[in-house]
Amino acid sequence: MAAAKTKQPKRRVDDWHRHCLLPDGTDLQEHSIKTDRNIVIGEFCSIDYGLRGADVIVGDSTKIREYIWAEGDARVGNWCEIGSDVIAKQDAYIGEGAKIKGRLKVTGTLDIGERVEIREGFEATGAIEVRNPMPVIMFLLIYFMTLLHIQREEDIDRILDDLFSEDERDFSMPLMIPSRSKLNMKVFSVPSTMRIGKNCRLHGNIRAGSIEVQTGTVVFGSLRAKKGITVAGGTTIHGNVESADEVVVSKGAHILGNVIAKSLRMHDEAKIDGTIEAPHGLRIEHDA
Repeated sequence: MAAAKTKQPKRRVDDWHRHCLLPDGTDLQEHSIKTDRNIVIGEFCSIDYGLRGADVIVGDSTKIREYIWAEGDARVGNWCEIGSDVIAKQDAYIGEGAKIKGRLKVTGTLDIGERVEIREGFEATGAIEVRNPMPVIMFLLIYFMTLLHIQREEDIDRILDDLFSEDERDFSMPLMIPSRSKLNMKVFSVPSTMRIGKNCRLHGNIRAGSIEVQTGTVVFGSLRAKKGITVAGGTTIHGNVESADEVVVSKGAHILGNVIAKSLRMHDEAKIDGTIEAPHGLRIEHDA
């Protein structure tokens, strides 16, 4: 009689990276995403923009059409494709099989894997090690455990979920784009939760599982989500807002397009220029 196989727990390596967070002050311009925080990009993404932040971390098999500019470290995963230059003001870690179609410039140490292609050559001020760096997925586990001050990777899911379900967060989260996201001049599409911080400026049509836009942000495009959408006061949306669930529009928000939702809750001092379609009801709220 064959021995029964012990069922191993499934390792949820992607679950804790399923959220999308654009921190306060994120600037999504015509050719670049800029922030003063770290940038974390998941696996199998397609991004037609350049990335400029503190540390820049790119997951395996992701394509970045433009450049990477890291004020700190740059870490590029295995089999990534970067369409222009990679510049790291500190150290750089380039995984196996990566392709850099521009120039690689590193101020500090360079760790580089096998079968890496750098079309326009490289420059490294510090030491150069030809070896396969730590896989990005493992590095991200360590990164988030350090950031969240925890000792067990099983806690990452729960804590990140709690952070994304609360309105206020006291510590500095990175700009996070989850695995299998698509970002180009027409659409910014992520598979689940998206939170857009305060005073951001974004170009493009946003698609997500759910969307929260915080105060002072301007979106030159539309919002569409399967679940709820919340638009804070002082925010301007230059397009339509569409949800299969509830849309909440706060005092002082301005939507220049139409609102199509299962239900709509809006403040009487919010402004919607287009038409409203809410078959399950419209609720107008007033200040107490």
